Amino acid sequence: MRDRLLISLDFHQERVCFLISFRFHQERRSEFLRFLVKGHTVGYIHPRFAALLEKFPQVFTVATTSTGYASVEIHERLETPEQRTTAVDDALRVLRRDGFIPGWRDEHYPVVLQFGSPAFFSLERAAVPFFGTKAYGVHMNGYVTNYDGSKQLWVAKRSKRKQTYPGYLDHLVAGGQPVGLSCSDNIVKECEEEAGIPKLLAEKAIPVGAVSYETIYAEQCKRDVLFCYDLELPLDFEPSNKDGEVECFRLDSIPNVVQSLGNYKPNCALVVVDFLFRHGYIRPEQQGYLNLVQKLKSGECL
Repeated sequence: MRDRLLISLDFHQERVCFLISFRFHQERRSEFLRFLVKGHTVGYIHPRFAALLEKFPQVFTVATTSTGYASVEIHERLETPEQRTTAVDDALRVLRRDGFIPGWRDEHYPVVLQFGSPAFFSLERAAVPFFGTKAYGVHMNGYVTNYDGSKQLWVAKRSKRKQTYPGYLDHLVAGGQPVGLSCSDNIVKECEEEAGIPKLLAEKAIPVGAVSYETIYAEQCKRDVLFCYDLELPLDFEPSNKDGEVECFRLDSIPNVVQSLGNYKPNCALVVVDFLFRHGYIRPEQQGYLNLVQKLKSGECL
């Protein structure tokens, strides 16, 4: 069962409960080993996954003590990012073949200490949670402003064929932040692929901050930071999905969005709540305000 935190908030005199975050439990974190590159901790690995990495002694140094595993480190002979990327990828393809890394994407994420710092190497996206390295993404709330001043959000329903959270609600546009692409270019790319938003319109998306979370699921450790964007769309705009990952779109009123937050992919719920804060739908007078603000950055936001 995924670690989930249910928050109750008084929204326009209605008691609303919804899933907003998931976090490390300290006792669960202690199960994981530090993953190191050149002496720097860049992630967290479960001992059962470390046992698999022992099969590749030319790539990983798995340190042990009298009580078990102590840490996992990229072998010191791998001196450059390119060498590390190639060696790790070769090892992971063996694990993929043997069924230990599902959902292979052929998409690499940089392994960094913090966003924008030089990458130690790049790692297959499907393997990132097994190494507990930081991952970044872009999430965009697309909305319209009606003639009476009220706002509505475009909501996507994920395809039932999606490997993760099939059929859940999602943002109009969202995607991971891969190697070699700026956040601005990535949001434009995702706008076209996921919602058919042309470049000239997508370039008007405004970066508005970030949310973060940490969670453990079985042997996986997710440490994510999501860059949030807003895009106000014309009233006559109709999104159309191009990559087959969305079943349908709908335009929802803010009260309906709040009522359905429990049906959102959990990290997307965080970004929607962030939108509600910034547009004044959640106010300091409401119960749980500061607690909810804190949960929007429950992970390390670096």
